[in-house]
Amino acid sequence: MAATPNVLFICVKNGGKSQMAAALMKDVARGAVDVHSAGTKPGGALNELSARSLAELGIDISSEEPKPVTEHMLEAADVVVTLGRAAKVTVPAGIRHEIWDTDEPSERGIDGMERMRLVRDDINQRVRRLHAELTGHDGA
Repeated sequence: MAATPNVLFICVKNGGKSQMAAALMKDVARGAVDVHSAGTKPGGALNELSARSLAELGIDISSEEPKPVTEHMLEAADVVVTLGRAAKVTVPAGIRHEIWDTDEPSERGIDGMERMRLVRDDINQRVRRLHAELTGHDGA
């Protein structure tokens, strides 16, 4: 692995969960990890509730926009994290690939900002664990 690990977060639309994961990793890593996000079928805009839930933590993703996964992104990554099982990617041999089956509160009838906060918090816990593993620091 490179001196500065490169992590690529992927979901289908790159408007919500992968953007959240990337923003949360950038926040905790403070430059110690190169962070990227992309989608297998990028949407046209960020998920507004995702952006609002991050803003509650002082993280601004308003300048971000959905972008497609490229071969270069996959080859440059030390770790590829797919959020959920709907996004399908072929990760090059030798590159670590994790699939995060994130909490889906809507399956329990929880919607809106309450849902998004739960999703954000689940992703944040996973990001912090990965950050600690990659850097040896807990981010506190």
